[in-house]
Amino acid sequence: MASSKLTAARSPEDEQAKLDMSPMIDMVFLLLIFFIVNATAIIVKTDPEVVPPVANNSKRQEDGRGRIVVNVRQDGTFTSENFDILADEKDIVDLVKRERDKIIPLGIVPKLHLRGDHEAVFKYSRTAVRAAAEAGVDQVVFAVYERGRGGAPKK
Repeated sequence: MASSKLTAARSPEDEQAKLDMSPMIDMVFLLLIFFIVNATAIIVKTDPEVVPPVANNSKRQEDGRGRIVVNVRQDGTFTSENFDILADEKDIVDLVKRERDKIIPLGIVPKLHLRGDHEAVFKYSRTAVRAAAEAGVDQVVFAVYERGRGGAPKK
């Protein structure tokens, strides 16, 4: 008796067991969409007229969120990340306040990202740091090149 029940329960010889892959494919696409949406792309536009200094002990900053970029060109001209000319200290204060007001509601600490030319950064950086402090931003990140092998700058 048991053998007749087993024989009846078996599938015919020509039919093979198939696995439905559509739920797994759906899950892979959902995970892919989840990771794409949660990934944060941080892009800092660089002014081609600014050549940062090289530092021996520089460290790459892990968290790039909350950066307010101010470029210092060789002639002492200040520009924003979008290459808008900042004529004086008041323009820097206005830029930093405007960007700070966008960043703080996100729960991120705003930082001045000072990207200065190697010939001018020390001469003019005090103006930008003072303007950022007046605008309420007290953290400053100086952009530099890392020293690569053989003494060459590593971008």
